[in-house]
Amino acid sequence: MPMSNDLVSAINQYGFPIIAAMGLGYFVYYIWTWVTKEIKPVLSSAQKTLIALVDRIRMLDNDMIRLNTKLSMVLEQLGREGAVDKKKAQEVCDEFTSMSKQFDQTKVNHDKPEDTNKNNASGKSTGKKSRK
Repeated sequence: MPMSNDLVSAINQYGFPIIAAMGLGYFVYYIWTWVTKEIKPVLSSAQKTLIALVDRIRMLDNDMIRLNTKLSMVLEQLGREGAVDKKKAQEVCDEFTSMSKQFDQTKVNHDKPEDTNKNNASGKSTGKKSRK
């Protein structure tokens, strides 16, 4: 009980707000030292790991883009030379071409086929001109 008597006498002598402020100051000091000694090194390690993973993902993205471009070029060249049936080359290209717009360098819309005879929002025809 001597601690409680010391606390009571300190509150009587200095007042509750001063003692509470000192207690909160110690709490802030304790949290600050805990964060800088325990949490900061772990966060630094996690940040280094995250940067390494992001770099690996970027390398894989670049590899996907290069491979997709090479596949498209090879199939296009084989189709021009007549070494491969154009229909079969298109099937292979469709099978191995990425559907992700991020990796697709062929600029082909895989969602919907284009219809050139439809009107655009302004009402003007975007396709062939019709004879009236």
